[in-house]
Order: sequence, then C-alpha cells, then structure tokens
Amino acid sequence: MRYAKPTLFLLAAALTCGYALSAEKRYGPGVTDTEIKLGQTMPYSGPASAYSAIGKSELAYFEMINQRGGVNGRKIRLISLDDGYNPARTVEQIRKLVEEDEVMAIFSPLGTAPNTAIHKYLNAKKVPQLLLHSSANKWNDPTGFPGAMSWPPNSNTETQIFGKYLLAQRPNAKVAALYQNDDYGKDLLKGLRDALGTKADQMIVATASYEVTDPTIDSQIVSLQASGADTFFNFSTPKFAAQAIRKVYDIGWRPLAFVPYPASSIGAVLTPAGPEKAIGIITGGFVKDPADPRWKSDPAFQEWLAWMKKYQPDGDVTDQLNVWGYLTGQLMVHVLTQCGDDLTRENLLRNITNIKNLELPMHLPGIKLNTSPTDYRLIRQMQLMRFDGKKWVLFGELQGG
Repeated sequence: MRYAKPTLFLLAAALTCGYALSAEKRYGPGVTDTEIKLGQTMPYSGPASAYSAIGKSELAYFEMINQRGGVNGRKIRLISLDDGYNPARTVEQIRKLVEEDEVMAIFSPLGTAPNTAIHKYLNAKKVPQLLLHSSANKWNDPTGFPGAMSWPPNSNTETQIFGKYLLAQRPNAKVAALYQNDDYGKDLLKGLRDALGTKADQMIVATASYEVTDPTIDSQIVSLQASGADTFFNFSTPKFAAQAIRKVYDIGWRPLAFVPYPASSIGAVLTPAGPEKAIGIITGGFVKDPADPRWKSDPAFQEWLAWMKKYQPDGDVTDQLNVWGYLTGQLMVHVLTQCGDDLTRENLLRNITNIKNLELPMHLPGIKLNTSPTDYRLIRQMQLMRFDGKKWVLFGELQGG
C-alpha cells in the first residue's frame, strides 16, 4: 500500500503539542519501520458486550488511518481479543499479547475489574496500559502505577457534578442507589457520598448491589422502591442499567433518576430499556451525542458520520460508544505521531503524560485534554444532560476543571 502524509489535523497537532519528532529511529517491542503493534481486550461476549462497539470503532478508525498511510509511514496493527468481561480471561489474553505478540502497549482495554486484574502484571513488565475504559479513581496514580492511564472522566468528576446539582435542586432528597459490586460501582457510590458531604447519611436512605453474573436486578429495584426514596442513582453497566430503568418504570416508581455516563448510551441502554421509560433521566456528557440534532450541521459530526458510513457501516449511529472509540483512536494516533521515530515505551509515556490543551472535535465545545507526569486525568470537564425520550438534552454549564 502506498504511504501518504498524515492528515492536516495530525500535522498541526504534532507542531503544537508534546515532544518534538525524533530525528533518530529508536524502537521498542512491537515496532518496526512499517508497523506499530498494539493490543487490547474487549468484551465481545458476556454481560458487558454492549461495550464492544468501542473496540470495533477503534479498529475501524485505525483502518482509516492505515489506508491514509499510517502514522509517520507505519501502519497500526491493533490485536483486539475477547475477554468476555471475565478478569481471569483478561489475564490470559493480556499475557498472550505481551509475551507472544510482543505488543508495544495495551491500548483501551475495557472494564474496572478486568483492568484491575492486569494492573500489577503490566506495571511489573513496564508495558503501558493506556486510555483504558474505566472511571475508577485509582488509575490516576503516577507514582504507584506510572504506566496506567484511563481515558474517560473519573468517578469523582461526574459524582461531584451530580451532588452539586442535587444539593441545589433537591436538598431534602431521599436517595436510593443501585451499584455494581466491584470497584466501578463502589467508586461511584463513594463519590456520591463525598459529593453530598455532611448530608450524605441523611439523604442516602437505601443502597443495593448486584454481581455481573446475576441474571436480573428486579429484586434490588423493588427493595429500593420500598425505602421511600424519591431519587435513584443507577450505578450500573449497560445490561443492568437497562434492566433497572425498565423495572423502575414497570413497578410505577417515578424517582428523579441518574445514570453515570458509562451507562448512558441510547443505542446500548435506553433503546433496550424502552426510551419512553427513560424520559427525565440525568447523566453527565463530554462528547457530542450523535442522536442530538443540534450537531446535525456540525462539521466534526459530519466527518464522524461519513467515517461511520464508510468504515463502521454496521455500527449504530445513535450509539455514543462509537464516538468514544473514534476519540480514543484519534487520541492514540495523535500521541504516536508526537513520538516520531522514537517509538519506545518510555517515549510513548512521556508524550501521553504531557498533553496540553488538546481539543478533539467530537468532544463537547470547551473541553480540553491535559495531562502531566503528576496528574494523569485526561478529561476533567462534563455537562449535565437530560433524556427527553429521543435524545440527551444538555443543560447548565460545562463543569469541572
């Protein structure tokens, strides 16, 4: 395949952000003159399979980049393996990627529990674990785990915004919370308690947990309704978030409801639940929702839609998970471009931990990505959204910093 020059966006980014392109070729594992090899695990099966749209869209994004000549003349080869959202399977697949496939880095692996299972192993092997999909606060640990960085906003970012809204709009709320019984759900519940501060014990009247292996969460919802709560936090992953939304509606409970952004996909959560049953739910947003007509004429959205039609034709154009994969793919290409011909694991980490005010077009206007060697949080701003039965409607101001 003939190699072309990088896109204008990438050229401009290379000139304005990060470390200068290296004049001397320096390669680490997984890199040659023609290829950059990355690995990931993704739940293409199992209870979190809705998230597989992220992996599919990342593969599609790299296909586009490769057709355009790759990154500085090198194709990106992403080896994406199914772990079924099973941490034991994640460990097995990651070992294969590191020890047999000898990838440069683990890119965008999904899930708090799966990433926790491989965290220490990758750290000991000095293999970067980058742009992982988990909102757990623990990934921002440059001292203890310098090779691990998450992509999305962490739990504290979103729950602080939720808590601030609730204290202002419904200070006497009676809160019930459903949470996944792992670091993902526990982080969100703790973040909510922290956000409510001294009023947390008074306001939170009931909590219930579930396991990812549970068939349903019906009994938990009935129990939470019986608490007399008028506000419901649905700290779940897509399958269970959809079940909870449907059950809440079907039993006639009408609380003010919140879902975290990992469970806010229209295509993967609200449509299976029944859109009419999700009206009024609030979440936090940080990307341009493809189902929102406000972006219809937006150049960035039009570019994304054209990419979907060409490279991801079977994907759901209402599912923002396809936007997530597009953005993580775009960010990884930006960082690899910054590395130039110094494609070592060490230089990859230097560049991804020195991002300054980077704006990617499919983020909400005003969101800028920043990292430093002492603070790995990439996305620190969000805006509240309310579902109107067809789309998420932004309200209030961009919050965070």
